Amino acid sequence: MTFKSLDELRKACLDLPAGNDAAADAVARRQDTLTKPRGSLGKLEQIAAWLGRWQGREMPRLDKVKVIVFAGNHGVTAQGVSAYPSEVTVQMVANFAGGGAAINQLARLAGAELAVIPLELDRPTGDFTQTAAMDEADFLAAVSIGYDAVTPDLDLVCFGEMGIGNTTPAAAIAAGLFGGNGRQWAGRGTGVDDQGLSRKFAAIDAGLARHAATLADPLAVAANLGGRELAAILGATLAARHHNVPVLLDGFVVTAAAAPLAKLHPEGLAHTLSAHVSAEAGHRQLLEALQLAPLLDMGMRLGEGSGACLAVNLVRSALECHARMASFAEAGVTDK
Repeated sequence: MTFKSLDELRKACLDLPAGNDAAADAVARRQDTLTKPRGSLGKLEQIAAWLGRWQGREMPRLDKVKVIVFAGNHGVTAQGVSAYPSEVTVQMVANFAGGGAAINQLARLAGAELAVIPLELDRPTGDFTQTAAMDEADFLAAVSIGYDAVTPDLDLVCFGEMGIGNTTPAAAIAAGLFGGNGRQWAGRGTGVDDQGLSRKFAAIDAGLARHAATLADPLAVAANLGGRELAAILGATLAARHHNVPVLLDGFVVTAAAAPLAKLHPEGLAHTLSAHVSAEAGHRQLLEALQLAPLLDMGMRLGEGSGACLAVNLVRSALECHARMASFAEAGVTDK
């Protein structure tokens, strides 16, 4: 899919298939026959029904799970908003390829395929305090790359990101979509000191002021204040919906990247679950704004899709109980 205009992308964001309620109801009915008090597996039962709804299967499966990490660089790092230089993005992409990152270990343990997609790392986005992060063509190109990364054969997909400085555009997008300022949404990211955090607040506020006239349009917010990897995540989340692939959202950056879809469509993120709430300052309030309840709270703030990948094991647990537990009749156990 190559989106040729913002209007074409907007139309795609508004034309979203609904979940399969019949499949979800069938999952719930089976849960009520299993050898346990009804509802006693709590969120595990809800996860199984969510899988059924978005896969459209009465017996969901997790044969093909994928983690897709998008990487990009950001012009706003010129404002001193990160504790690390931009070249670390390239170095970490090489680390992913060599199998040395946390996400490599978590993906392997979760039985998930890992793909890493760098987006023009030698050409950072514009500094959004001075200009748009991306013009329309750049934004649409990144969205299209993300869209094409998700294939209909997937049973579950997780998105991750790598991009030095990208908690700044994530906080700017959150503020642009839901109101507030840099101080409300930004945290220390990679570990900036107090002076770096103040620069981060100032950069976000400057970006919001410069692009104030476009804040009513969620796609313009994503283009003007975001980054290529965030735009790709937006496209990938949209593709997953069109392909009926359920999504585990990772931390603050991934959630902010997907948030424009929720602003464009009231059920835009219904096919997603929040894998975890990160330690990054704005994530919890962003989840509250999106009415997403996180599955895990581990104090993580790494990115890379690490929290989402960790939650894959929880989803697998939900499915194993659903698929392999005996019913009362099968086990010869009396059902009240």
